[in-house]
Amino acid sequence: MERFNQDELKARLIATDQEFRRLANAHTEYARKIDALESLPHLSQDEQIEEVKLKKLKLHAKDLMAEILSRHSMQMQ
Repeated sequence: MERFNQDELKARLIATDQEFRRLANAHTEYARKIDALESLPHLSQDEQIEEVKLKKLKLHAKDLMAEILSRHSMQMQ
């Protein structure tokens, strides 16, 4: 079976695995929203809460993506 490096495997999964693609898109969107909040000079209490929530969601998406990557990496060996 072909061997893929991590970036190739991610690209392949984004193209072929709907759940991985959904998680990757969500991760990117959370990062974009976090960047927007972090660019503000001062965050209100609600914005601070939103930032923490987004960071947790982003990390959760990353963890789930890592599980899928790991599962597919093991299958390819």
